[in-house]
Amino acid sequence: MGTHVHITGSTKIWAPWNLQIGNYVGIGEGVNIYCMDKIIIGNYAVVSQGTHLCGGSHNFNLPNFQLITAPINIGNRVWLCADSFVGLGVSIAEGSVIGARAVVAKSINEPWAIWAGIPVKKIGIRDKKMVLQ
Repeated sequence: MGTHVHITGSTKIWAPWNLQIGNYVGIGEGVNIYCMDKIIIGNYAVVSQGTHLCGGSHNFNLPNFQLITAPINIGNRVWLCADSFVGLGVSIAEGSVIGARAVVAKSINEPWAIWAGIPVKKIGIRDKKMVLQ
């Protein structure tokens, strides 16, 4: 865990030994971090209230509904807005904003963009110069 990290008391972290958090990170009320695999949250990231980071699921095509896991990587200066969902195996590029209640099921490789919807679609560009002042 980095320095200057704020995690609210209502955050739930399953398997905290799989969680890596950078510096100057804020994690809001009611966040669920399900670390079935490694979850990395970069520097200056904000994980807003009600967000769910889900590193595990099940293979519904197998008769035994086998557990599957994959890491999640949240880049530096990413903002996950309220009630967003990030699925297993997803990486989110630096400076991305994920809108409220958005679902990220595939990796986002374009940095400094704004994403929203179910599933997410790019809706804008973030002003990197303003953020880095």
